[in-house]
Amino acid sequence: MLAKAGNLEVRLGSTPEDIEKCQRLRYEVFYEEMAAKPIGDMGKLRLDFDKFDAIADHLIVRDLSTSDGPKVVGTYRLIRREVAEANGGFYTASEYDIAPMIERAGPGMNFVELGRSCVHKDYRNRPTINLLWQGLGQYVNRYNVGAFFGCASFPGTDPEALKLPLSFLHHHLSLPEEFQVRALPHLYNEMNLIPKDEIKERAALRTLPPLIRGYVMAGCLFGTGAVIDEQFSTVDVFVMSIIQRASERYMGRFAGKT
Repeated sequence: MLAKAGNLEVRLGSTPEDIEKCQRLRYEVFYEEMAAKPIGDMGKLRLDFDKFDAIADHLIVRDLSTSDGPKVVGTYRLIRREVAEANGGFYTASEYDIAPMIERAGPGMNFVELGRSCVHKDYRNRPTINLLWQGLGQYVNRYNVGAFFGCASFPGTDPEALKLPLSFLHHHLSLPEEFQVRALPHLYNEMNLIPKDEIKERAALRTLPPLIRGYVMAGCLFGTGAVIDEQFSTVDVFVMSIIQRASERYMGRFAGKT
């Protein structure tokens, strides 16, 4: 157990049952509430799963007060660099060319991939989100994490319909050269769709999904090129948090100060 607030706790899942509960929550959010398309046995089992679940750490928020036992109400999937390199790589590499970034950073940078983030619709509130942040903060300390990265998603599959937020990320929040990442050539969609001087930042911020807006407020930066994910019916962008550069406000959440 990493942190607790009232009836909620955040911990690393430690059993097959924990992982299955994460997969069931992900299915409920991504496939039933949103527009993802199940593959293979996913629909029959009502589970979202792939080969990376077996090697990942699963950060979970549980409600301890439910009548039928602890209920998983929020989750993040975390894959450490050493684990990915021993097991065929990161999920993000299926959309973005991350190899140059990792090579430039050198062997001393402890990367962690974030993915499959979701929270049950009845628990999308500050206490739950703060516990996820606090759990990530404990994880940073435990593994001396230098940077988080992953794919963040916009709903829909039309980049043109997202030209304001994509252009805003491209012009104002692009990663520095040493960490820059590009979408794979066959998946690349241009993000520079509106000239920089035509973008009103406040209006652009309002168009961002809550999770991506949270990443922006936390000081995260973004890669080059968007990717259409047909299975999840989303437009993905590469996002990265370099821990030493994260905003003090959100590092306070890591430390459990809010």
